[in-house]
Amino acid sequence: MRGILDEPPEMLHGLGTLERPPETTIKANSKRISDSSTTTILAPLSMDLKNEREKLMALYFVEDIRPEMKEDIYDPTYQDELGPPPKHEYVWRTIIPMALLHLGALYGITLVPGCKAYTWLWAFLCYVVSGLGITAGAHRLWSHRTYKARLPLRLFLIIANSMAFQNDVYEWAQDHRVHHKFTKTHADPHNSRRGFFFSHVGWVLVRKHPAVQEKSDLLDLSDLKAEQLVMFQRRYYKPCFLLMCFILPTLVPWYCWGETFQHSLYVAAFLRYIILLNMTWLLNSAAHLYGYRPYDKNTEAHENVLLSLATLGEGFHNYHHTFPYDYSASEYRWSLNFTTFFIDCMAAIGLAYDLKKVPKASILARIKRTGDGSYKSG
Repeated sequence: MRGILDEPPEMLHGLGTLERPPETTIKANSKRISDSSTTTILAPLSMDLKNEREKLMALYFVEDIRPEMKEDIYDPTYQDELGPPPKHEYVWRTIIPMALLHLGALYGITLVPGCKAYTWLWAFLCYVVSGLGITAGAHRLWSHRTYKARLPLRLFLIIANSMAFQNDVYEWAQDHRVHHKFTKTHADPHNSRRGFFFSHVGWVLVRKHPAVQEKSDLLDLSDLKAEQLVMFQRRYYKPCFLLMCFILPTLVPWYCWGETFQHSLYVAAFLRYIILLNMTWLLNSAAHLYGYRPYDKNTEAHENVLLSLATLGEGFHNYHHTFPYDYSASEYRWSLNFTTFFIDCMAAIGLAYDLKKVPKASILARIKRTGDGSYKSG
């Protein structure tokens, strides 16, 4: 499933996109706020801090291609409070099961050569289905509302998400929205500035920083509360994930083609689950530390092609943090992006609709203003 920041605030240009200009200066004597672009804002000396904050917020929250939801848009006005961070409070009821599951997955690796071919195919199918429950479901549909889905598709994605066992959709989306809104601060659940290990898995093993809970409570999650499927899953999450993540993946190969119970459990259930879990975690750690930043060099999110393959298209992370309302989470649609292919297929049969896509002109304008120069069209 956290630095005092003293960076210049981002400015808004164009189609509701967020960017921080290369240089920003504030002169106290004249209250002149300027950046290296052609935009200049003059404020009277009598303007108080509250009015300055409101003016800055007005620069961010303008109409975009998804005006109905703003809870995942970066808030530049939030800064961490002074003082040392609180000590870690380890959550042993999470640490122990997670350690055992990883040990089970390691043992599962030794069993892979002895599995039947159908078991390999079944484990891969479960990986893809549960992956879609995260990428097309918890992430692009429920966290960012980048498209709309009819009941059969939402039902499939809830089931697939339960197979992924990465918290229920409600909590997953809440954590992800606060991650986008307060990224690189203590209010970010997996703040990459606290190091690779913390942003990868450490954040799951300790109590959340108080700022995470404080800011999470302020988010408007009424859209999630209004969805009966989401709230049903949250209410009955334990039996849902036990059945879909462990029991069903184990029983199918054991019963249907005579695989041993040991191979079924440790390969199709434990190993498959742990691989997907760590691929998802790498988006919080590696994708915030390594790679290129062709769309916005000021964010810590990077493009990572290898992760795109492993996560069904989620590795275009610099693009995603620049344009979180794009249903493809990438400029290139189907390229290394199975999730976008899946959503487009669902749209073709009428199960997905109102797909949000950033215009090419807006993408190129943003690249020119804030990219790191690594962009290649294609």
